[in-house]
Amino acid sequence: MRTFLFLGALLACSPALAGTLTLAPTTVTEWKAVYGRVEARNTIPARARIGGLIVDLAVTEGDLVKAGEKIATVQDDKIAFQVAALDAQLRALQAQLATAQSELARGQTLVGRGVVTVQRVDQLRTEVDVARNQLAATEAQRSVIVQQGAEGDVFAPGDGRVLTVPVTRGAVVMAGEVVATIGGGGVFLRLAVPERYAATLKQDAAIRINANGTELAGRLAKIYPQIDNGRVIADVEVDNLDTDFIDARVLVQLPVAERSALLVPAAAIETRSGIDFVRTVAAGVEAERAVVTGERMARANGDYVEILTGLAPGDVVVTP
Repeated sequence: MRTFLFLGALLACSPALAGTLTLAPTTVTEWKAVYGRVEARNTIPARARIGGLIVDLAVTEGDLVKAGEKIATVQDDKIAFQVAALDAQLRALQAQLATAQSELARGQTLVGRGVVTVQRVDQLRTEVDVARNQLAATEAQRSVIVQQGAEGDVFAPGDGRVLTVPVTRGAVVMAGEVVATIGGGGVFLRLAVPERYAATLKQDAAIRINANGTELAGRLAKIYPQIDNGRVIADVEVDNLDTDFIDARVLVQLPVAERSALLVPAAAIETRSGIDFVRTVAAGVEAERAVVTGERMARANGDYVEILTGLAPGDVVVTP
């Protein structure tokens, strides 16, 4: 009677066999860790349209600007002198036009009396037309010079953040020189992958991103065909990427290959004295095997660990 009670207590204290798993090779993805660089989608320089002295600079690195916002003013002192010279020419031409018109009016009066010939009246009329056209040409030339002075204002070419300001107030710039660089249109990741992985890169492949400890998912949007200094350049589309710093480096994991591996649930591994053990069943007999583990992987149905040695395909593993 005591023997039966002891066996019943022993069975009650023994852990129940929750389940088994027959090992089979599983295809897993190999990941290559590289660094990506955060870049602005649109990097547009704001250029000076005329040469001169920067008298006003309204932005600095990191400022947010809107399209059309004035960010600097370039002043060319010669423009004011040119406008003053053209104003003097306009006054002289206006006086010449007034004189020519008076002479024409007098000639038209005298031609009826026979004092002035018709040819002389035609000549006076031509002089009026010439003076009027010279006045119009000078006014147009003055408008061009005034417009050049107005083009001293430098405007932001688009919405975005000011990345660089290579000039300072009081500096002399030439026409076409960059006053500021605006980064806008959002950001993306640019990768430089060793060329030995070029054949394994696939467009639209899903990648993993670790940005300041935050795990993000991305997509390999574009692979450039030209290899630059032994590197394949690729662009990655990713949402919710930190945009505080442009050209910041972010750790990226790329899928570069696939291989077969034996995976067991992480909970099926017991570690004692620094050695990993897995319980197996063979012919109804349960035993423990020492194994060497590899990479830990998160799958849809839980965490798994790769078994490098100690088990073979077809082995039945006891799962808790």
